[in-house]
Amino acid sequence: MTTEILANEWMNDLLLFGIYLASSLILLYLGKWVFKWTKSSIKVREELVEKDNLAFSFAYTGYFAGLLMAVGSAIYGESNGLLIDLEDMAIYGILAIILLNLSSLIIDHINLRRFSIWKEITVDRNAGMGIIEGANYLASGLIIFGAITGESGGLAFGIYTAIAYWALGQILIVIATALYDRLMPYSLHDEIEKDNNAAGVAFAGLIIAVANLIRHGLMGNFESWDQTLLEVAYETGIGLVILPLIRTLVDRILLPGRKLSDEIAAQEKPNVGAGLIEAFGYIGGSVLIIWCI
Repeated sequence: MTTEILANEWMNDLLLFGIYLASSLILLYLGKWVFKWTKSSIKVREELVEKDNLAFSFAYTGYFAGLLMAVGSAIYGESNGLLIDLEDMAIYGILAIILLNLSSLIIDHINLRRFSIWKEITVDRNAGMGIIEGANYLASGLIIFGAITGESGGLAFGIYTAIAYWALGQILIVIATALYDRLMPYSLHDEIEKDNNAAGVAFAGLIIAVANLIRHGLMGNFESWDQTLLEVAYETGIGLVILPLIRTLVDRILLPGRKLSDEIAAQEKPNVGAGLIEAFGYIGGSVLIIWCI
């Protein structure tokens, strides 16, 4: 009898797994359609298959990484019953897809406003620009994950807090990346225009690291706006102070005798490996900060 009950429970769990998985794939497909609709001038198949455009591949893959995090926010958490779960997945999943694409527009038109982003990606095939755009999508997905998993209360209030959290996250990521651009000993715009992939990789790491800190600050049930704002400001502020220090430490440990900034922007052939080390320093630093807070 016990074996029969256990088998029935497994079958029930497997059925629920299949339903949730199918629902998630539908949302991912919807997100793919939205990307194609918002980038209607770009022929995805042509860029990927016929042109073998690596820059577009970076941006497109980053979009799906961000989409996965965004859609995951609608799935994450304890079950409230199949029908309620499916309703929440539909509502928050669609909201996440909308916010992800809005995030891209905001960052593209504020932080990267001096670039013709998709011209750089599709015409010039600038891989550094593709990496940055992909990182923007992933960062937005992380912020959306924190925003939607951090909502609480009824459906209307949950949507309201999710959008407010997302807006707060966008403001913080814009400020943080603008500060990075000012603090660097080289011009990010000039280096990306020169197809400097090393600079693109390093900047992408910073974007993802800051978004990871914002995500962590936004997660958790809503208690009050004061508490939420203080927690997010606290974690992001620590990150903005500590990340450059961690980057310097990584510079000394992993690349002794050389400066990362010189390897990235002060030589004829930029060192992409150095850019990757800097990106690791930022992302790894954000993980350590979260573990230690």
